[in-house]
Amino acid sequence: MENTLTRTAATKKVTRPSRLVELLLADRHSLPLSIALHLVPGALIVAAYLFLAEPFVKAIDYPIFFAWAIALVIVLAPLLFGLLWLGRKRTGRYTLRTVASYRDKPIGRGKIIAIIAGLIVWMTVVSLALVPLDNFVFDNFFTWYPFEGAGGSATTYIDGYSHSQVVITMLICLPLTGFTLPLIEEYYFRGFLLPRISHLRWGAPVLNTVLFSVYHFWSPWTVLSKMIFLFPAVWLVWRKRDIRISIGMHPGTCLLMATVGTIAIILGVTP
Repeated sequence: MENTLTRTAATKKVTRPSRLVELLLADRHSLPLSIALHLVPGALIVAAYLFLAEPFVKAIDYPIFFAWAIALVIVLAPLLFGLLWLGRKRTGRYTLRTVASYRDKPIGRGKIIAIIAGLIVWMTVVSLALVPLDNFVFDNFFTWYPFEGAGGSATTYIDGYSHSQVVITMLICLPLTGFTLPLIEEYYFRGFLLPRISHLRWGAPVLNTVLFSVYHFWSPWTVLSKMIFLFPAVWLVWRKRDIRISIGMHPGTCLLMATVGTIAIILGVTP
């Protein structure tokens, strides 16, 4: 009798997690679930910034950009582990292979290199060209935003600090915001979420691009520009079923721009 009760209790304990896993790993996500899975990480990043990262960085008197990097790590690192945990639930080992799709490499090496190179140029040029749009949206709609460093310019998060503080901040953040964190975002948003709304057809890359842009709650004035320069890569990932496209463009462009910006700061050639 006691053994039977123990087995029953154990069954009850695993029922809820298994249902959650089945829901998350289903081939299709409902629209409300997908919206939540796109946007909740952004809300958690803002919370991590307000309650943990900002007080710490202000206490050590470093650029507020460092606080956002810390907040992103606090949320995105567990998010990656969550994907690996889902892989373990499905296969018995920690893996992204059965969780993140579009990894079969259907495009040849030469073609994928050409596509990524073109998209890096596109994202770099267009994102820089749209800075006036970001400034316009901020100046007209978001001057009330309470976060320190808020503004259309990319340098507002590091303005007002000594050269050595800015250099140290950029060197610490370079491997994180310049590559690792965008890579996690791609596996989550394009590898995990996008395939599970592919039943929406062309609406899938549109919805994924819009929600990913909105997910950046810490800079809502950049939503329009993000939708413009990100959509081609998201559409190609969906159309070609190859996540290397957005991985090459997003982390690739972030790494390029962060590296160039860091070097410029070190050399003192920034405006």
